[in-house]
Amino acid sequence: MTESTKTASTSSSTELVSSQGKTTIADTVVSKIAGMAAREVNGVYRLGGGTARAFGAIRERIPGSGGPNVSQGVSVEVGETQAAIDIDVVVEYGVAIADLAAGIRRNVIQSIQSMTGLQVVEVNIAVDDIHLPSDESSNGDESEPTPSRVQ
Repeated sequence: MTESTKTASTSSSTELVSSQGKTTIADTVVSKIAGMAAREVNGVYRLGGGTARAFGAIRERIPGSGGPNVSQGVSVEVGETQAAIDIDVVVEYGVAIADLAAGIRRNVIQSIQSMTGLQVVEVNIAVDDIHLPSDESSNGDESEPTPSRVQ
């Protein structure tokens, strides 16, 4: 931002004001940018905690719902010039979690700062689950039901 640019914030958007006009950025825009940037990192299986993923799966199956929610598992706090991001992730088995978290932070910070001009002060990452290769066969409607072990 230039020196002539000012920012103002409301509870759901940030305004960037310059001598040439005003740009308003909604908090949902920042959430979506963060969600897309986190998903781009290899080793991220999904975003969101268990409940959010369950509701997301139901939402995706409803016709006309608009498809997947790219900001699922992402919450943001946006101020006048800064943003703080919280992300819940499910990681692929075998991925070094510390390295993955560093990659997510780097990508989210770069994406938000370049697209919005906001300074990202923190990106908190909560690893809620790990996706195992065996989970693939147990997820989905096409899999055979598991026979009961008892009568």
